[in-house]
Amino acid sequence: MSRVQLALNVNDIDQAVSFYSKLFGTEPAKRRPGYANFAIAEPPLKLVLLENPGQGGTLNHLGVEVEDTATVEAEQARLADAGLAAVDERDTTCCYARQDKFWVKGAPGGERWEIYTVLADSATFWGQDDERGWAAVETELDAAGGISAQATQCCGGPQLIGEGQDAAGGCCG
Repeated sequence: MSRVQLALNVNDIDQAVSFYSKLFGTEPAKRRPGYANFAIAEPPLKLVLLENPGQGGTLNHLGVEVEDTATVEAEQARLADAGLAAVDERDTTCCYARQDKFWVKGAPGGERWEIYTVLADSATFWGQDDERGWAAVETELDAAGGISAQATQCCGGPQLIGEGQDAAGGCCG
């Protein structure tokens, strides 16, 4: 079996284990002082948590791509039942892809998680003809519950892409 391994620094191992148990609907496969790992079947993932106070949440964002919108909705409902809030984005364009997604709020280290499905490719980074720039997205996310928009921004946005660089090189879509 193949799976991606993701190792995260966390500020508080107990708080992190609580959050990730809810997020993925499973308990750790191994738990030691300052350490936990999850063997997650769906999506295939080996998640390793290492307690390093002051270094938690150093990533831009993380994501789980799912098969379809029904799965996005099912995950959003499951996480709401577990007490985790979300910022909903449907039929949105980000990272050169039209997506249905939501952002999960409340990770103990401040890291950002999106659960999304790709509906179609897009010729633009943001919206049709790039009409929905990052400033509009930032305002919407901030108004929707205090998620730092800069932290949720996929790929850093087009304004951070230098001339001659390929924006799709590290994007989430």
